[in-house]
Amino acid sequence: MECNGCEFHPELFYDDEFQVWLRREDDDTLTVGMTDLAQTIAGKIIHVRVRRPGTRRPPGKPVATIESGKWAGPVPNFIDCTIVEANSQVLENPVLLNSDPYNAWIARVEAVEGADAALRAFLTGDEAEDGYCHRVRDEDIHCQRSTR
Repeated sequence: MECNGCEFHPELFYDDEFQVWLRREDDDTLTVGMTDLAQTIAGKIIHVRVRRPGTRRPPGKPVATIESGKWAGPVPNFIDCTIVEANSQVLENPVLLNSDPYNAWIARVEAVEGADAALRAFLTGDEAEDGYCHRVRDEDIHCQRSTR
């Protein structure tokens, strides 16, 4: 599904600004990624740094930082979690976040209060789709994916 060329996956969980997505894994961990909307706004990603596995990150403390040609800053974190692993492919080749933002995840985390409780604060399905598409259209954002 797309809005203004911005890819959207209704099965994922999104923050209310549609910067990050979360996916619940079979082992109850959560995979954290950057939306197509966010990678477009950031521009070409040139560096990704993820906190060490085992590091606890409360809400408001990022699990990772990203640097692009026009922006550097945190990947927003909205849950109390512990870093399980970083995506080594993204660390080695950050532009993967631009070329394939829904497969090139950033980190896997374990929610302190459990995945079910953590995901309650996120949008999914039709509600997320409506919000995502509204933001994209309201701000006239047209997503582009960089491959180098």
